Amino acid sequence: MSPFHTTPYGSWKSPITSDLIVAGTIGLGGVRLDGEDVYWTELRPTEAGRNVVVKRTPDGQTIDITPAPFNVRTRVHEYGGGSYLVHQGTVYFSNFADQRLYRQAGTEPVAITPEIAWRYADGVMDAQRQRLICVREDHTDESEAVNTIASVSLNGSMEQHVLVSGSDFYSSPRLSPNGSHLAWINWNHPNMPWDSTELWVAAIAPDGSLETPQKIAGGAEESVLEPQWSPDGVLYFVSDRSGWWNLYRWQGDIEPLCPMEAEFGSPHWVFGISNHALESSDRLICTYSKEGISYLASLDTQTKALTVLETLYTEMGGIHVAAGQVYFNAGSATEPGVIARLDLATNQIEVLRRSSSLSIDPGYLSLPQSIAFPTENGLTAYGFFYPPKNQDYAAPAAERPPLLVKSHGGPTGSTSTVFNLKIQYWTSRGFAVLDVNYGGSTGYGREYRERLKRQWGIVDVDDCANGAKYLAESGRVDGDRLVIDGGSAGGYTTLAALTFRNVFKAGASFYGVSDLAALAQDTHKFEARYLDGLIGPYPEAEALYRERSPLYATDRLSCPVIFFQGDEDKIVPPNQAEMMVNALRAKKLPVAYVLFAGEQHGFRKAENIKRTLDGEFYFYAKVFSFAMADDVEPVAIDNL
Repeated sequence: MSPFHTTPYGSWKSPITSDLIVAGTIGLGGVRLDGEDVYWTELRPTEAGRNVVVKRTPDGQTIDITPAPFNVRTRVHEYGGGSYLVHQGTVYFSNFADQRLYRQAGTEPVAITPEIAWRYADGVMDAQRQRLICVREDHTDESEAVNTIASVSLNGSMEQHVLVSGSDFYSSPRLSPNGSHLAWINWNHPNMPWDSTELWVAAIAPDGSLETPQKIAGGAEESVLEPQWSPDGVLYFVSDRSGWWNLYRWQGDIEPLCPMEAEFGSPHWVFGISNHALESSDRLICTYSKEGISYLASLDTQTKALTVLETLYTEMGGIHVAAGQVYFNAGSATEPGVIARLDLATNQIEVLRRSSSLSIDPGYLSLPQSIAFPTENGLTAYGFFYPPKNQDYAAPAAERPPLLVKSHGGPTGSTSTVFNLKIQYWTSRGFAVLDVNYGGSTGYGREYRERLKRQWGIVDVDDCANGAKYLAESGRVDGDRLVIDGGSAGGYTTLAALTFRNVFKAGASFYGVSDLAALAQDTHKFEARYLDGLIGPYPEAEALYRERSPLYATDRLSCPVIFFQGDEDKIVPPNQAEMMVNALRAKKLPVAYVLFAGEQHGFRKAENIKRTLDGEFYFYAKVFSFAMADDVEPVAIDNL
C-alpha cells in the first residue's frame, strides 16, 4: 500500500485487529522463585481465560505445571491475587472452580483442603511446622464472609487452625526467616487498604499458635502495605504517613529510609503485590512511581542511599530477588508486558517471557504524551494522550480526529504508559485516545488520592470532561465527536459523564455501575463499605446516592450508549446494566446491550474480548456515520 491514502479518521484500515490482539496476547503475573527455577502465571484468553502456572528451568525451558482444566485463581475479596506458592519443587495453588487448595508435585494435583465454602490466598510456607499460613475467607454462613489468617496442615489430615481473627480483613502474612515471628496487615470496615490499615507482629508459640501480638504501625489516616523481612530479621514495610507511600523499617523503632514525593506502594486491590524485596540484609530492590512513570532502584540499607537502576521500562512491579538477580514484571510505551531478569553485577536485562509475541511496525503505533490540564477549583489533573497514527493514512486537512476518553477502574487505581494493543486498535484506525488519571487515582500521593473522598461521580467526571474539552479547545481533537468508555468503576464514571455533563456524544460501559444504592446493598464484602468514603454512609446518605446515580437521571441523558456485561458478575451484577438499558430503550435513545455467558467481572475469554473491541467500534461507526475499513460482526442497536 502506498503512503498516503487520504481517508477520514475512523476509516483507516489497521493491521492491529481484534483477532490479532486476542490470539497473540496473554496475561503475565505472580512471579515466584524456588531454587534456580522461576515460576509465573499466564492468563490465556484462548483457553477460556484459564490461569496456568509455568516453570522456567535454568536451561531456559518452560513447562506448564498445572494441567487443564485447573485454573489457578482465588476468589478471596473477589479480586484474588496470591493464588499460589512454590516450595522445593512443589506447587500449592487455589483452583477457581472449587476454591480448594491443591498440591502439585507430580502429574495430577491433589486437594489439601476439604470441600467446604472456604477460600484461600496469599499463602506462605511454614516448613518447620509442615503447614501453610494464608488468608482464609469463610463463606459457610449466608451472612457476611469471615476473614482470618489460618494454618493449613500438609500432613494429609486437612487440619486447619485459625491464627488471627477479629478484624474484617487480613493480608500479607509473612514469616520471619527463622520462623519465630509472623507479620501481617489487618483493617476494618469502612476502610479500604489504601485508607487505613495496621501492621502487626506476633511470636509463634511452640504449639504453632501466635502469642504477644504487637501493633507496629498504622491506624487512622495511615495505609501500611507490604511487610517484608530481611535475611537478618528486620521488618521492612511501606506507609503513607508522610502523605506518600514510602519505605520504612522496624527494629524496635520505626525508621524512614528514603523520604520522597514518590509512591513506593500501590493500592492493594489484589493479594501478592510486591514492590520491594530484600536481595540481602544490605540491599533492598524496589520500584517507585512519579507522575505515572515507574523506576527500578537499589537501596543501601546501611547508608540509605537510593540508586536508580536504568531500564527502558516505564511500568514495573512484582519484585522478587535471588542472590545478585532481580525478577520483575515490566512494560513500556513500546513494549507489551514482560517478565524480566536483571543481573545486578552487569546491569544486563534478559526477557524471560513476553505477554505478546506480536511484532508490529512502529509506523502503526501511537506513543503516549503525558499531559496535565486544568480542572475544577483551580486544580490540575493528569492523563496520557495518544494521537492517531497509521503510516498508510492521513486524514483530510480540515478534519480533527474523534477522541475516546478512557476512565480507569477502581476508582482507586491508575492508568500507565505500558504498551496496550487495545489503545493501538483505536489510534491505528484514526481515533485519538486520552487515558485519564483523574483525581482519586494513585501514583500522585495521598492528597491527590483523597480528592475523590465523598466526591465520586463529581471529581472523576469533571476531570474526564475537562481533559476532553482541553484537547478539543487546543484543536487536537473534534469537539463534536468526543466519546468515553470505562469498566467497573470506570463504567460508572462513563455513565455519570454521559448523564450529568453535556461534553460527550456517545459512550461504552463495561460492567459499569448505574445505581449506587444497589451497589451499596448488593456487592461483596471487600467493597461493601467502599462507598462510605467515596459518597457517604448508606442508608444515611441515600438521597446523595440517588442524586449521583445515572439510572435516576436518564431524562438528562441524550446520547447513545453501548453496554457490555458478564452474566456471572458478582461485583456489578447484570441488573445494574439492564435497568439502564431499559430506561434508554424507553427514552428511544440508541442503545445496545451485549451479555456474555460465563463471564465475571472483567472479560477473560478470547471471543468475548474480540467482541467488545469490534462491537464498540461498530457502535461508534453507526453513531457518527463513518465507514469501517473492516467487516465485523454487527451489534444490534435499538432506536438507531
